[in-house]
Amino acid sequence: MKLYNTATRQLEEFVPQDPNAVKIYTCGPTVYSYAHIGNLASYVYWDLLIRTMQLNGWKVDRVLNLTDVGHLVSDADDGEDKMEKGARREGVTVWDIAQKYIDAYLADFRSLGLLEPKKICRATDYIEQDTKLVDALDKAGFLYDTTDGLYFDTSKFPKYAEFAKLDLENLKAGARVEFSDEKRNPSDFAVWKWVRAGEDHAMKWEYRGRMGYPGWHLECSTIIHEELGEPIDIHTGGIDHIPIHHTNEIAQTEAGYGKKLANVWMHCNFITSEGQKISKSLGNCYYLRDLIDRGYSPVDFRAWMYQGHYQAERDFNFEQLAAAHARLMNYRNFAALRWQGVEQSDFEEEQKQILEFLNTNLNSAGAFAVLDSLAKSGKAPSEKFLKFIDDAFGFEIAASTPDISNDLKQKIAERVTAKQEKNYARADELRDEILAQSIELLDGADGVRWQYK
Repeated sequence: MKLYNTATRQLEEFVPQDPNAVKIYTCGPTVYSYAHIGNLASYVYWDLLIRTMQLNGWKVDRVLNLTDVGHLVSDADDGEDKMEKGARREGVTVWDIAQKYIDAYLADFRSLGLLEPKKICRATDYIEQDTKLVDALDKAGFLYDTTDGLYFDTSKFPKYAEFAKLDLENLKAGARVEFSDEKRNPSDFAVWKWVRAGEDHAMKWEYRGRMGYPGWHLECSTIIHEELGEPIDIHTGGIDHIPIHHTNEIAQTEAGYGKKLANVWMHCNFITSEGQKISKSLGNCYYLRDLIDRGYSPVDFRAWMYQGHYQAERDFNFEQLAAAHARLMNYRNFAALRWQGVEQSDFEEEQKQILEFLNTNLNSAGAFAVLDSLAKSGKAPSEKFLKFIDDAFGFEIAASTPDISNDLKQKIAERVTAKQEKNYARADELRDEILAQSIELLDGADGVRWQYK
C-alpha cells in the first residue's frame, strides 16, 4: 500500500509498526454547530482509508476526538471560545451546546455508514492529562507565562518550521497569530489560557492556583498519548491543519513526551460549493439533511466523494451529485442481475485491480472505472464480490438490491405472454404498472430483464 506522506511530501510504501495492527488518529470536529458537507467530507475520505486497510488484513486501532473546549474563533490564540459563542447564540449552557452537536455529528456520521472508531474522545475528559503535559513542557524549558496564558516558545524547538515548510524569518507579526508585546515570537502559541479579570468563561479549571482552560492544540497530543501511544502510524486531518494545528501538535508532543508523534501524515483538500468557499452568507452551505430533502441519500454523497480524490480540491454541485446517484443505480442494477438467472462471477481479477487502485493512495476513481466496466458487461456479480465492494466503499449494494416480489414476476410473465399474443395495449399497461413500482423492463434479444428505476 502506498500513501502520500505530508511530512516528506512523497508517495511512500506504508509499513505499519505492528504487522497486524495500525494506529490511526483523526482530528474531529469542534462541536459548536452543525457539520456541513465540507466538514463531513474528511471523515468520508478517512473511512475509505480504514476500509482499505481492513481489506489488506490489518486491524485498525483508531481514535477520533471531539473538541468541546479551547478552540477560539481565531487561530491567533485570541477571541471567544467557539463553544461559548454557540452557547450565547442559542441561550443555553456550553455543556448543552456540546451535547447537542455531538449528537448531531454522530447521527450524520452513522447515517453516512462510516465505520466507528475504536474510541471517540471528548477534549473535556482529558483536562488532568493536559495539565501533566503542560507541566512536562514547562519543566523542559519550552514555556513562558504571560497575562494571557502559558505559551510555547517555538524558537526553542529547532524543527518547528519543518513540517509545514514555514518561513519563520519572514513571518510578519500577526500573519499567523495576533501579536502581543508579551509574545517572544509571532509563531508562539498558547498551551494553556488564563481566564482574565472580567472575562466570562464557563468552561474553566483550576491550575496552578488560577482558573484557565487548555489551548486547542493540546488535546490532540494528550489524547494520542493516552489512548494510542507514540508514535502512531497515521495522523489524518484537513490541509488547513498543516501550518498551525498539526505543526503545534508535533512541537508539543516531541518537546513534552520526547517521542515522534506520527510516522505518516495524511491531509484532505477543501470542498467548495458552487465554485466558492462554503459559507452560510453565500447560501451555498449545505448540510446532509439538505441533500436528503432533495431526494438524495447519504450514500449518494459518499459516491460523489469517491468520484474524486482526497488530495484534490472538489467543488460540490447537485448535477454531480445526480451523476453519483445514477452511478450507484447502475451498480444496484448490476447487482440485481443475480436474481435473473444470469451466471454469477467472483470477478477475482477485477477485485485485485480495484484493491490495487485503492492501495495506490486511495485512488477510488480508478477503482470506479473497473466497477463501471463490470456494470456494463451483462455478467452478474457473486455475493462474495458484492461483499467486497460493500466492504470497500460502504455502499451496501447487496442489502439494497433484493429480488423483486412474486407479484411483479407474475406481471412480467403476463406481459411476455401479451406481447407474444400481440396484445400490445395490455403489454403496455402491465409495463406501466410495473414501472409504477420503480422497476423498468428492458426487452432484448435474450429476453426481458428488469432493473431498478
